[in-house]
Amino acid sequence: MMDGRIDTDSIAAVPTGLIPGPVQSRLEKISTAKSWGNWAGYVSPLVLDTVEFEYFAIRNQTTLFDVSPMHKYRITGPEAEAMLNRMVTRDIRKIKPGRVGYALWCDEEGMVIDDGTLFRFSETDFRLCCQESMQGWLLDAAWGFDVTVEDESHSIGGLSLQGPTSFSLLDAAGLSAVADMKPFDLREIEPGLWISRTGFTGDLGYELWTDWQKTGALWDRLWEQKQPWGLRAIGSHALDMVRIEAGFMAAKVDFQPVLTASRLGRGRSPLELGFDRLVDFTKGHFNGRRALLKQKECGLRHHLIKLEIGGFKPADGSLIYHRKKREVGHVTSAIWSPTAKRNIALAELKAPYGGEKINDLWAEVYVNEEGIWDKRLVPVTVVTDPFFRNDRARATPPRPF
Repeated sequence: MMDGRIDTDSIAAVPTGLIPGPVQSRLEKISTAKSWGNWAGYVSPLVLDTVEFEYFAIRNQTTLFDVSPMHKYRITGPEAEAMLNRMVTRDIRKIKPGRVGYALWCDEEGMVIDDGTLFRFSETDFRLCCQESMQGWLLDAAWGFDVTVEDESHSIGGLSLQGPTSFSLLDAAGLSAVADMKPFDLREIEPGLWISRTGFTGDLGYELWTDWQKTGALWDRLWEQKQPWGLRAIGSHALDMVRIEAGFMAAKVDFQPVLTASRLGRGRSPLELGFDRLVDFTKGHFNGRRALLKQKECGLRHHLIKLEIGGFKPADGSLIYHRKKREVGHVTSAIWSPTAKRNIALAELKAPYGGEKINDLWAEVYVNEEGIWDKRLVPVTVVTDPFFRNDRARATPPRPF
């Protein structure tokens, strides 16, 4: 406002609606579904063509998905390792430079704030990628440490290239230096272009990270190799299917990040989510350690587990019963797996169900047949391994397809 008058130019400069990402103009041109969603304030495709085509492309060809909206934070300084090791539950001293590690971090009560991937560039240089906004929490966690926290969410772009022909496509694009990279390796392949052998599909795949302004050119470079490797751009619906097959949980779906939960008791601990292996009580103090030790001693409240469900009707949101009588939990994610040919799900069960008592479980599935809803109780089997597992995801060097 100037001299009592409103500055209309400044109002027009304020962005409204969702913000386009670095490759949105390219996605608009190839999208036939015109189905968009909100990812961290950015326009993100739910489906570009059909979810069926996109799903099978992940498992049989190569797919490209823009992960630029992901929150990304650079943590640097002499005490970056100490600060992060104080924050997350695993011992990050075991993550060597040039490697990526999956991590979770908790509040003082041992409830998960978020999960994400931690990229280690050097002894004193890290990047944390996660679903939720963590700037405030990271600054709190960094208090007293000689570190710098920088929000790179809007300056670093990312592209996820996944599928059995992904290495062949990178090779054709002049990026064959990734050939000897093992799963979770991280390398600067070209100046300013970092590639990690990571992804959310459980398949062979890579994530490419570069300056936000250069992401479009990187997309074009990969897109030029579309043939003969069957490259297809995908949306998040197909990605959700394959992450369930891989047994990966998703924030705000399979668990509620505790800082965003509005109801008491909705938080879950890493132990309840099945990540005992990523809680290192021997490394020294970390946030939530006392509460997690107490929970380990006194017992868990819940268990997040993998289930195979009878029949072929997806059971998303279904209630789980013990002996067809006692309600003991609910399905958090579910699909009919086209690759595994199984009806699969992730589910949260109340303790001790899902822990010691894992027999005689049933899912209540509702089926609409020609306008009539039918309720069915179908048997449930607890599964320990991922629903989808393929040797190509770990083969080094990857075999050409």
